[in-house]
Amino acid sequence: METTQEHTRAVVVGVDGSPSSAAALRWALEFARLSGSPVEAVAAWDYPPLSGWGLSIPGPEIEEAARLALADAVKQETDTTRPPVPVRQRTEYGHPADVLLEASRRARLLVVGTRGLGGFTGTLLGSVSRHCVEHAHCPVVVVRGAPAREPSP
Repeated sequence: METTQEHTRAVVVGVDGSPSSAAALRWALEFARLSGSPVEAVAAWDYPPLSGWGLSIPGPEIEEAARLALADAVKQETDTTRPPVPVRQRTEYGHPADVLLEASRRARLLVVGTRGLGGFTGTLLGSVSRHCVEHAHCPVVVVRGAPAREPSP
């Protein structure tokens, strides 16, 4: 039996612009619609590692780009959700695994895609999703692949 507190805790979903994270966002929106939960879509951003002297570190452009990419991903996926689901969007500085694990402390459920944009393309499970499965403070759903969208009526 669900408690009121569990019912109102958000379904947290990691969004990084990959096809896998788009599938995870769709899954989270549908679960939230069926369970009456809000969604918290989270995008983490970090400065690129320094590779030598003379490399200029971008300023707030990285955070703004992450915010805009998250907003675009949420808009694309929420346009297909009926009835609408409340979605809170949050960008945060830090490594994606660390940001998502911290968000899992107050989440009903954490949803991630199998693979993000970086790393080794031949692996079945990316490092962030693997880390979340192993260390999250709530149940984790890993969404594999990018399911086809249903046609609009």
